[in-house]
Order: sequence, then structure tokens, then C-alpha cells
Amino acid sequence: MTKTSSSPHQSDLATERVLVLDFGSQFAQLIARRVREQHVYAEIVRHNITVDRVRELAPTALILSGGPSSVYAEGAPLCDPAIFDLGIPILGICYGMQLMCQALGGRVDSHPVREFGRAQLKVTPAKESDDLFAGVPRETEVWMSHGDQVKLITDQFIPLASTVNCHLAAVKHRSRPLYALQFHPEVTHTPHGKTMLANFVTNVCKCRGTWRLGDFAERTIAQVRERVGNDRVICGLSGGVDSAVVAALLYRAIGPQLSCILVDNGLLRKDEEKSVVEEFTNHFKTDLHVVKAEGRFLSALSGVTDPQEKRRIIGHAFIDCFASEARKIQGAKFLAQGTLYPDVIESGAAQDGPADTIKLHHNVGGLPAELGFDLIEPLRDLFKDEVRQLGLQLGLPEEIVWRHPFPGPGLAVRCLGEITRDRLDTLREADAIVVAEIKAANLYRSTSQAFAVLLPVQSVGVMGDARTYDNALAVRCVTTDDFMTADWTHLPHDLLAKISTRIINEVKGVNRVVYDISSKPPATIEWE
Repeated sequence: MTKTSSSPHQSDLATERVLVLDFGSQFAQLIARRVREQHVYAEIVRHNITVDRVRELAPTALILSGGPSSVYAEGAPLCDPAIFDLGIPILGICYGMQLMCQALGGRVDSHPVREFGRAQLKVTPAKESDDLFAGVPRETEVWMSHGDQVKLITDQFIPLASTVNCHLAAVKHRSRPLYALQFHPEVTHTPHGKTMLANFVTNVCKCRGTWRLGDFAERTIAQVRERVGNDRVICGLSGGVDSAVVAALLYRAIGPQLSCILVDNGLLRKDEEKSVVEEFTNHFKTDLHVVKAEGRFLSALSGVTDPQEKRRIIGHAFIDCFASEARKIQGAKFLAQGTLYPDVIESGAAQDGPADTIKLHHNVGGLPAELGFDLIEPLRDLFKDEVRQLGLQLGLPEEIVWRHPFPGPGLAVRCLGEITRDRLDTLREADAIVVAEIKAANLYRSTSQAFAVLLPVQSVGVMGDARTYDNALAVRCVTTDDFMTADWTHLPHDLLAKISTRIINEVKGVNRVVYDISSKPPATIEWE
């Protein structure tokens, strides 16, 4: 039977750790990331973890995440109320605040004015606010996302901050190390949120910050080497940074016992196959197998427009092609994949929690048991920026480490609507222009992800005094440090104009280019 193996349990490396109780928030992993920025290990656990299990794990602190439920609703996710008696620092965020206050005698109700988006926070000018709001302006912008709020607290709580529509936007307990925020400090839309979380970790929890990514790398290499023994590991390559770092990590651990497979599914970027072959035969000198499977994938995708169905089809076809090639490699027992924390949380596979599934990831969930491989996911607990740091530590060239992310299903989820070879070729050419111009403007490193999206929309245009009715194409560029939240990149207008002009003039079949100015949330980075 196939086993799923994630990265080594990082808590083994940490004397300080914070448990994040997930109540269904899409930002639970982001909270953990913010804590790790303070060099304190953080991990996600179920919202209903027992107090006995918490004692076993012996965390330095707990953070209660937000969530989509109402705490007073039937079936709402709850925590063991005994955790509030443990005597360790606890921070409740949004739903977590409401849960904490209700459990300790307060009242939570729906509010006639729902707050979704930016709000002005006023911090109470009192010494009680200093622990959490040290270094934060007394008036600052925060990101709200709630319809309920705490209406009543007991005398044991002290108000710390408010907004126009939320009188109790932050509170602390008088005698216990319990703090709560109605807004989300973990998202980039709260400019001083990182400072607030850092204050909680350092001022309240008294953490020294002893966790380091380098320790994780060395432990992972040692554990992979021990687990694999003399067997062979197969690594699926995509050309992206995640699979490259996995390959580099495995190469450091087991050297010539690593075989890599690239499935050319016809959904790769322009010249992607050529680039991967050069990198993984010259730089790594690995045993690289290239599977030509464009026809198979495009045939299976013919007529399919639903994005989730595209992902399912691509995932199944990938496994079939991969397995067929893997059977030709003698001694192969393990498959390594570049699954990251955001992949896990967005697929809903992080745990049996209440989080909504945003999209399916074809590399989350492991292989079918009948294939006979054990799964190794050494990056499963890491965020994208941590993966890049790890890649540099492993000696990967910067052009690989800083390459923009590319989705597992490839261009299929950037080619909205029907997938055809002609539409993919159109998208490939336009995408290459977007990336080339951003690189020429020296903005590639400061832009986290940039790509083109071919829309299932045609519009009227005029070219050479003749009427056209051709494709519309969107350009998507975002800036982020965690890929859980993102803002659209404010590219110079002359650069946008140059990109648009080149695409319309050089890419046959496109007569209109638009720029996507949506943030995440509420949008996702990819369109599908």
C-alpha cells in the first residue's frame, strides 16, 4: 500500500513552537508563516485538538485562526475550553477572538454593518496596549473580514482597540495571557500586522527565535537518506522552482540514486522542455527521462471547460504517463513531489478541518496504491519564500531559484474555456512576451508572478482598416511574499503599453489586452 511521507516533523528541531488551531480559515498557513518569520516554529493543528494532546506537544503558545462560521451556530467548530486554563499565551484572531470571548462569558452576535476590507483601527492609549501594539501607530489600517463581532465582554477583559463599526476590535484578559483581535494581522492588507504578531511572539510569549531553515534542510537530507537506503527515488520535474529544489535536496541526499521524469504534456511554457533538459543534465547531471505526451493530454482535454475537471484529467493522465515511464526505471521505490504548504491548504488536504477547498492540486494527496510507490514530499511544510531560501542554500543558480511559479496543470488553467493546440500556442507566445518585457524592465525579481491568460471571449477590433473579431487576453502580475495573499503589481503604464502593443502585433489571433487589477483575496492568483 502506498504511504504518504511529508517532511520531517519540524517540531523535532524546535525548542519553541506555536500551534495554530485551524477553524477553517484560508489564512491559517499564513499565520504560521508570520510566526516562522520570527524564527519560531509554527504548525497547524485541528481546531478540536484535546487539551491533553496540547500538553503532550508542549507549545510555547496557541493561536486561534479565523473561520467562516458563526460561533453561536449549531455545528460551529469549537475548541476544548480547557485550553484557556493552560496558562500559556493564546491569541484569538477574528473567529478565534469571538470563540475565546464567548467561552469566557462574553456574547457574540451578528452586526448590522458587516466589515469586509480595510478599516481604521484606533488603539487605546494605555499601558495595557503596549504588549501587542508596541511600535504600532495609535491609528492604523487593518483588514476586517466578519459579519459577527463580540458585543459584550466580562470584567476580566480589557478593550485595547476599536474601529468605527467595531467597538471591541482588540482585547486582553486581565490575569491570563489571553489576547484577541477582530481583524487579520497576518495579511499584507494590515500594514503593521507583522509587528503585532512579532509583539505577541516576543513580548507576550518571550520567544528567543531559535528555529532555522538550515536545520530543517540538514535534518531532511539525513532522514531521506536513511529512509531511502539503497533504493531509487523518482522525481517529477515541471521546470518550476519547487520541483527543482526537491531534486536538489534529493541529489544532496542520495546522488546517483535519483531519476527525474519530465512529462511534456503540451501545456508547458515556451521552450520549457529545452530549458529543463539543459538544467537537469548539465547542472545536476541526473538520470533524466522525457515523456512526449502532448497528444494524449490534448485528446483527454478536448471539449472540457470546467477548471476542476481539467485538473482531474491532467492529474490522472500525468500519473498514467509517469507510472508507465517509471516502470522502466529499475529499483524505483519512491516518488518525490514538490507539494508546498499553500498547495495543501488550498486543496483542503492539510487536515480533516473545516476549511473550504479553493481548487484541486494534482500533486496533493499521493499516488494510487496500486502504483506501488511511497511518496516523499520534503517541502510540504514550507512556503514559497522558504523554498527559495532553501534552494539558494543548496547551491541552485539564481535563475532557477527566482523563476516565477508555474501551476501543476500548466497552461490548461491559464487557457480559459476549451483547450486546443492553437489556443495554447497563442497563449504561449503572448506569455513569453509578458515575461520578456518584465525582465527587460528589470522588474522580474520584484514581481512575484507574471503571466498571460487567454480568455474565452472574442471582441471586435480594427487592424489595417479591416474589422477583426479575435481573442481577448489578460495579463496578470502580482506581488506577494507568501502567495496566500497578494496585491496586483503596479507596473509602469509605458511597460503595459509595450506589452499590449507587442502581443497584438506579434501574436496572431489577439486584438485586445486587459490588465488584471484584482487582489488575493478576494480573487486567486491563477484564474482557474
